[in-house]
Amino acid sequence: MKVQYGINSDYSDDQLKFIKQMGIDHVYVIFKDNHIDYDSVMRLKERTDKFGLTITDAGNTNNYKNPSIHLGLQDRDYHIERYISFMRILGKAGIPVGYMTWEPNNVLTTKFDIGEYTRMAPRRIVDIHELEKRGFTHGREFTEEEIWSNFKYFIDCVLPVCEEINVKIALHPNDPPVPSLVGIHNLIHNSDCYRKAFDLAGDSPYLGMKLCCGCWLEGGPAFGDLLSDIKEFVERKKVFAVHFRNVSDTIPYFEETLLEDGYMDMYKVMKQLVTCNYDGTIHVDHVPDFVESCGGKYSAFAYSFGYMKGLLNSVKSEMSK
Repeated sequence: MKVQYGINSDYSDDQLKFIKQMGIDHVYVIFKDNHIDYDSVMRLKERTDKFGLTITDAGNTNNYKNPSIHLGLQDRDYHIERYISFMRILGKAGIPVGYMTWEPNNVLTTKFDIGEYTRMAPRRIVDIHELEKRGFTHGREFTEEEIWSNFKYFIDCVLPVCEEINVKIALHPNDPPVPSLVGIHNLIHNSDCYRKAFDLAGDSPYLGMKLCCGCWLEGGPAFGDLLSDIKEFVERKKVFAVHFRNVSDTIPYFEETLLEDGYMDMYKVMKQLVTCNYDGTIHVDHVPDFVESCGGKYSAFAYSFGYMKGLLNSVKSEMSK
């Protein structure tokens, strides 16, 4: 299992050094819109190489969270070609995994604030009842049938290229994982949706998942059993990345928490990953905000990564006895 840290394509040398100082050797990259050409990708790759950091996966948010692709709008072919073009660049640069998240509105959130489950650290809060009151975001309702048809159109266009260039797609679930919000059906709102997606792709080894513990835990039993789903999808070689995150409770209301503060025992999750011989990447994707004068998000991530690495080392120690 490879612990990785997330970076933007404009990270400074000091920020890259900070990651290495935490004992982390792998990173994923969110490339900004002005950095998705080959030369820009290679410039960053040369800089990460200098610090002994390997880029394991990458994406550009406007490419993989694209409403035209997700909703089947008139210009979707243009945006699918842009997506393919960037995947080709990743392949040429030797980056083996790209992204897709079927979220035309990005991650829907009620607010970022100090909630009930808090250590005085602002964190993401989601109240489904509040989100359900919001109107349509794209003018009309987009049905389950339409969304799945659009997904099939996309993978039929893209997967043959992925096979040609040897770059895989890691598909993230919808967050929050409910069947529909703001007039749009959510593609991946439970583990059965993943099974359907993989079936539509002919069980291609080039389509897998970002197994987001947070989304599984947000959905609770309606999403699936996290531990048994880890076993199934790791054995099927469908898990390309793990997002290691805890939440206070299941839908309809949850807050993102420190790893030790949520309702799930994250040691059990880590133990299941190790037991199932998961050998992909793992990182903490969201953390509560720490005080800016004491390091802000960097100290928050350092704390959470230290906790996660401690769990991993404890599991390994237990299982080696």
